[in-house]
Amino acid sequence: MPDRLLALIATIGPVGKLPAPGTAGSLAALIAGVLILASFGHGGLVLALILATIVAFPAIAGHYRLTGSHDASEVVIDEVVGQWLAMLILPAYGAEGFWVGVIAVFALFRLFDILKPGPIGKAEAIPGASGVVADDAFAGVIAGAMTAILLWFWLSGGGTA
Repeated sequence: MPDRLLALIATIGPVGKLPAPGTAGSLAALIAGVLILASFGHGGLVLALILATIVAFPAIAGHYRLTGSHDASEVVIDEVVGQWLAMLILPAYGAEGFWVGVIAVFALFRLFDILKPGPIGKAEAIPGASGVVADDAFAGVIAGAMTAILLWFWLSGGGTA
């Protein structure tokens, strides 16, 4: 596949050129993820996540070969992977807590992706496309776990008996 096409995939077309590309990429992934969940359920999101993850590595490498820039801000396919990982924890589309969960996974994923605490920051240091994807994957897993806790409290009425 030509590097120009790979770079286009890495930036999700024009999304990576928008202001605040990480947030724009996460928001685009969130909207697409909600549509996938509404249409195909969690199985569809898992399939889309696997595909995005597989495509992310050659896309990021192609962008690097074309631009010479490692982990350029316009590369947002890694945000798609991380955001979709976080979204796997959401209740079924339309179920109680779904929209609270959507807001939480978006906000928490962005928070962890920006601050990069602990293992997220360390993962970013991994060389090549693996590091570019790994920090967002860790941020997604942690955001998903935090959302699960938040939803448990939300749906249980604040955790009281």
